[in-house]
Parts: sequence; C-alpha cells; structure tokens
Amino acid sequence: MRKRTEFSVRSGLLALVTATALSTAPPAAAADTWKEVGSDRADPLTESQGLTSVEVPANSPNRYTGIGTIPADVRFRGWNHVGDPDASYDGHYVEPYQRDSGDSKMFRVQAPGGGWSEYTHALRPGEALNNSWVAITPDGQWMLAGEYGTMSRLLVFPTPGVNPDTSPSTDLPWVATVDLDHPVRDVQGCDFSGPTTLLCSSDDPEGSLFGITRPLLQIDLSGPPNGAADVAGHVTALRQLPLRSGCSGTFETQGVDYDRRTGTLRVIVMSPGFCVLTDSVTYRFTRG
Repeated sequence: MRKRTEFSVRSGLLALVTATALSTAPPAAAADTWKEVGSDRADPLTESQGLTSVEVPANSPNRYTGIGTIPADVRFRGWNHVGDPDASYDGHYVEPYQRDSGDSKMFRVQAPGGGWSEYTHALRPGEALNNSWVAITPDGQWMLAGEYGTMSRLLVFPTPGVNPDTSPSTDLPWVATVDLDHPVRDVQGCDFSGPTTLLCSSDDPEGSLFGITRPLLQIDLSGPPNGAADVAGHVTALRQLPLRSGCSGTFETQGVDYDRRTGTLRVIVMSPGFCVLTDSVTYRFTRG
C-alpha cells in the first residue's frame, strides 16, 4: 500500500511538472515554406545592410540602409555602422547603430512627421556591442534587437519614440529577453510576420547549427513580448537563402523585411568579391 501511495505521489508530481513545462514552452507551430518569386539588384552603398517597408504615410517607398545612408554628422560622432531597420505600423522608422568602441548603442528614430531623434542604450554586463537589427512588435510598443555571433537570446526594449516610457534624454532600457531553445549565429535581420512569429536572416558561414549555411530562420514565441517578462522562442531553419553570383567566394546575408500588405518576404544577399558591385541581390519570397 505504501509503494502504491508513493507511486501516486510521484505520478502527480510528474504530471504537475509536465503541465508546467508545457505551459511555458512556445506553442507548436507549423514552419512556413517560402518560395523565391523574384529579385532586385541591391546597391552596395545604399542597400547593403537592411530594409523595411513603411506603411505610413501611405504610398511610402521601401527604406534601405547601407554605408552610404549614414548621415555625415552621425558618422562624425563615431556611429559608423547601421544595421537592419524596421518601421512600426503607425510610421515610426527606427535604425540601429553601433560604433567600433564604447559602452553604448544608438537607435535613430524618424517620426511620421519627418523629425529625427536619437536614443542611446548603455551596455549591460555581458551584452555584446553589436547592434545588428531591430524588429518592432505588431502593437508598436516593444522592439527586439539582436547581437552578433552565436547567441541564445534576443533583447527586448520599449520602442523608442512610440512607447511612452522612452525619451531621448534618458537611457533606453533592456527590459526583457527572448530565450531561444536553439542557438543562432550571426543573425543580420528579423521581422515580425505575426504577433508571435519572427522571420530572421542568418549569415552563419559554418552550417553546424542547422546543417545548412546562411539559413532563413523562423522563431515562434511563447507569447507576444510585453516588456514585463521574458518569453521563450522556438527556432526552426526553413531553408538556405539563395547564394548565386558571377563570382565565387563568401556571400554575406543581410537584412530582412516582411510586408504584411502583400505577404512578401525580402532578404538582401551581398555577392562575393568584385561582384558585390554588380550582382548583389534583394530576393523576394512568398509562402509556398
């Protein structure tokens, strides 16, 4: 009788632990299939780092970043690298910046009316200097950002210029983390394709993490980021991004954009060697 009671207690504890684990795990989601439907040449000076579609004002052109888009005064102050930008659905446009040394990152924001402002974030212990990309949540209030290298997390900030708790005169705080269930390497851009789904471009040159180099990744979150608590992220490699050029050598995967109005995914891939000038490409994809 005692053994049976102990077994019942153990079974109950196991069921409780299992239920708790399932409640905090990312929801099961079918990975999307993306097929290539077209491409456009990517200018190596002005379209080599990132891109985003802008919904407000209406009929706004797509925005791109590259070494040639950094304003002279921004570069003069040491911010010599711009990453993959994003725009909120109400028209706030955000560019991530980094510099070669220092203890901070910078996010440059253009309001729908056209005015610019800058928000800085002081690095926390263990935080990488890299500021590779930003992805604004569909509700506009929160912004994910990424570090370079092999990482098992994404960083969550209040969206500068949108979230009322942000100001150019105060530090932009890192308020939460997306804890990934699988490490990712050299992520160059992410964008939300739904409330809890991210599509990300990885410049991973090794292929040891997912069996392919330079993959397109899908990250399914356990819930919408809200700045109050960490969320979990389930990582899936969907496919290798196209690597085509008239030159042989090392490609570089760059930023990514998902346009919800058309269902189009775009990813920049820079060509090797001299061909970076001639046949670097922004590829277009739709769900297969």
